[in-house]
Amino acid sequence: MTNTVPEINSPTGATESSATPATITFADFGLDPKIQKAVSEQGYNTPTPIQAQSIPHVLAGSDLMGAAQTGTGKTAAFVLPIIQKILRHASSSASPARHPIRALVLTPTRELAVQVAENAASYSKHTDLRAAVVYGGVDMKEQVATLRGGVEILIATPGRLLDHIGSKVANLSQVEILVLDEADRMLDMGFLPDLQRIIDLIPAQRQTLLFSATFSPEIKKLAQSYLRTPVTVEVARQNAAADTVKQVVHMVSSADKQRAIVKVLEARTRQGLSRQCIIFTNSRLGCARLARSLERDGIKAGAIHGDKSQGERTLTLDAFKSGAIEALVATDVAARGLDIPSMPCVINHELPFNAEDFIHRIGRTGRAGSKGDAIALVDASEKRLLDDIEKLMKRKLDIQPLPEGSSSSAPSRSSSRSDAPAKMSDPFFYKPYEPSAAAQPNANSTNTEEKKVGITPARPAVGALLGGFKKK
Repeated sequence: MTNTVPEINSPTGATESSATPATITFADFGLDPKIQKAVSEQGYNTPTPIQAQSIPHVLAGSDLMGAAQTGTGKTAAFVLPIIQKILRHASSSASPARHPIRALVLTPTRELAVQVAENAASYSKHTDLRAAVVYGGVDMKEQVATLRGGVEILIATPGRLLDHIGSKVANLSQVEILVLDEADRMLDMGFLPDLQRIIDLIPAQRQTLLFSATFSPEIKKLAQSYLRTPVTVEVARQNAAADTVKQVVHMVSSADKQRAIVKVLEARTRQGLSRQCIIFTNSRLGCARLARSLERDGIKAGAIHGDKSQGERTLTLDAFKSGAIEALVATDVAARGLDIPSMPCVINHELPFNAEDFIHRIGRTGRAGSKGDAIALVDASEKRLLDDIEKLMKRKLDIQPLPEGSSSSAPSRSSSRSDAPAKMSDPFFYKPYEPSAAAQPNANSTNTEEKKVGITPARPAVGALLGGFKKK
């Protein structure tokens, strides 16, 4: 079968692509019929660019560095070929000895670990391979029982995995494939010592895959240490949001931000749009306070942050996915791990201190080809953070005027960056956030037509996972 995936350059080079060739389908990868059946059941036929370019190299056994925006399908880009490669080890035997860990996926957060595990369970459901997830913040008993029963694909956060290794219930001596997912975030969170301890326990003769939305110099240095002549795949410009995300900035004083959120959501309701949104804050205390304040304003809101127990976070996420909660207020603990198909809107109540985190926050919307709005409420004191974000993204964000009658004292900038007075039209009443007469495009920005990359995925399983997955 001829593979028409664009050829990737040398191991140190990269090919940039923003679209999947029309002739490519998942059948072209030569995946086992059991895997193809699971993919079809999820509603997929055409791979996204990161999948189209990565899967052939992973199947060929190459180490790989994959760079793509969040929401472009990079989880399946490594899960599918992993299942294919270790399928030869699949066994129906009940003996744990017949189910050693063959593939290990390390993630920085519990939420991302659950997301990857759900994908692994879905795509391996028709095989005899077992997948499990382990992470901190919950009792270890169920995880221990699952590991002792044997699993071939283990998804884990570094700290909890080391706990299981110390308890001698996790053995990495037969791992053939290692994946570092969101590796830059793991470095930000100080996981490098834990990563080194774990990697030292894995056979040197292995295949290593490193995936992330951004590749900093530190990540490239890490790759030089852990990967051997890796292929580098970049399917979109680094440090950029997906083309399906429409971004708007509103200059709003800190004191008026809560009121601005209410107006945005009320306007979306009038226009027949969903009120469901993720609202990002920088602090745990501010996250909880904002959620309570929105509740008082008649918005069904919930908070998720590091001080919440895993059980509380699971209940809140379940309520959000079911629609019982309209606004999920979150710290960056959720920026990398939440995967909710067709999430319509993300609001930055505060700009993050790290510009790269902005990319990951707005990556919660506009996923897998769906359209989404990313709204940033910016106080004048956050101008330096906004400048850093624009520098990273290599573009000026469209700034719309404040609503008429706002009490905000923060100066607004016109979309052309001139000193002309802001228009007194109400930006919360134009079609968010489509170009219109009331929303002049930034002269320095480029409007790119939306490109469909893949198919909107099926609704993910609800709730956190504590152990292995039962076959359906």
